[in-house]
Amino acid sequence: MTNSDIVQKLWNLCDVLRDDGINYSDYVTELVLLLFIKMEYEQVQNNDAFSHKLPAGARWPDLAGKSGLNLLDYYRQLLLDLGKNSDPLIAAIYADAQTRLKEPRHLEQLIKSLDGIDWFSAREDGLGDLYEGLLEKNASETKSGAGQYFTPRPLIDSIIRCIKPQPGETIQDPAAGTAGFLIAADAYIKSQTDDHYNLDEKARSFQRNRAFVGVELVPGTRRLALMNTLLHGMEGDDEGVVHLGNALGQTGANLPRVDVILSNPPFGTAKGGGGPTRDDLTYRTSNKQLAFLQHIYRGLKPGGRAAVVLPDNVLFEAGVGTDVRRDLMNKCNLHTILRLPTGIFYAQGVKTNVLFFQKGSQDNPRQDEACTQRVWIYDLRSNMPSFGKRTPFGVQHLDTFENAYGIDPNGNSRRAENIEGIGELSRFRVFTRDQIHERGDSLDISWLKNDSSVDAVNLPAPEVLAGEAMAELTEALHELEELMKALGASDEVAAQKQLMAEVMGLELGASNE
Repeated sequence: MTNSDIVQKLWNLCDVLRDDGINYSDYVTELVLLLFIKMEYEQVQNNDAFSHKLPAGARWPDLAGKSGLNLLDYYRQLLLDLGKNSDPLIAAIYADAQTRLKEPRHLEQLIKSLDGIDWFSAREDGLGDLYEGLLEKNASETKSGAGQYFTPRPLIDSIIRCIKPQPGETIQDPAAGTAGFLIAADAYIKSQTDDHYNLDEKARSFQRNRAFVGVELVPGTRRLALMNTLLHGMEGDDEGVVHLGNALGQTGANLPRVDVILSNPPFGTAKGGGGPTRDDLTYRTSNKQLAFLQHIYRGLKPGGRAAVVLPDNVLFEAGVGTDVRRDLMNKCNLHTILRLPTGIFYAQGVKTNVLFFQKGSQDNPRQDEACTQRVWIYDLRSNMPSFGKRTPFGVQHLDTFENAYGIDPNGNSRRAENIEGIGELSRFRVFTRDQIHERGDSLDISWLKNDSSVDAVNLPAPEVLAGEAMAELTEALHELEELMKALGASDEVAAQKQLMAEVMGLELGASNE
């Protein structure tokens, strides 16, 4: 039985939860509270490298041996006790955890179903990967916005292969979600060190407890991340690998500088439009991506490197957007941009890119002026299929980019404009800093004509086109709002917002992040 088969079996258990009146969006949260207890037990079986994280009395056999109302009452109390556990990591995972199950027979059915799964095969393939498969299933199947914090694994793995994290480096994700980037970086390092066997005990301890740190704002998402990292053998510090907090607030300001940052910051604007609550970010903005980008390039050690997924508006937004891009290209060597195809994220209509950069210049890690001399742009968007469930985005679509990127993680490999064409017909082209300056420091650069742009047969699905139009309209309205505020017309902004809300039948605050 493969991991994907087991994931489907786990997902089918959600039908049991639905029979108990549990909302679709709460399926996975409810399931993983119980599933983690089972996985923790299975991880210890026949594996001397793992010891129990859960205390006696809170392990799988303690539940499996009970039935009826006694079982449900025991489980409810168990969750409360785990939330107060002396181990801060277990306490964090089960903080405020409670079951919404009302029928003892449903809990019994879940336990029997979990016991019936082929856990030997699951252990062979890796319980952590199985858990991630469930998270991916949740992101792709639910309509509750779960995909907002889930980056497709083929993209994550491709970024990791380009950045090449190394043992002994500190690696951060300030918008960790379910910790996909950090787990992939850990897996890459383990693959290069024979699962840490080639490291001494001090280095192994560093990798387990100090190499990785993430920040996540949403407690429920952080719970998933802590479970995910523990099942992958990543313990972190007393708060775990992923800390609860806001990277655009004091939590982010207190983070030490690191060697590598990998992230896919959330889309949208800050709540209330007030921007981050940090004084150390030079350019004040309510655009969360621009604020995260500042945090990332300021948070690197000299010579440190980063890869960050950002929407198109970060590449072309005027005003503060231009200031942030100039500051980035001054302080860092922005050597590569990957323009991603549409449809690979679950938020329809969002066009994204990956920015690869190194703090300082190629010759001087401490340089903080004119560090970017040229930017290579790989267009993986033009003349690509419209990706989605019917046409999944896979690692094969990134192979050519990785070959073009080269083996040097800082973009210093020998490169040529000869990918799928020559010069202007190539997917891979280089632009000097002067050429970018002539474009008003916009990085939204494209040159390939989309062959299918006039062929109605090959057009994306109508909902994708509508989503793209809505996303562009929303961004344009946001820029107009900022302009009017700068011109002192805040009252007019409020009046127009009210009018728009009335026309669309919305409550005024409903569309604000």
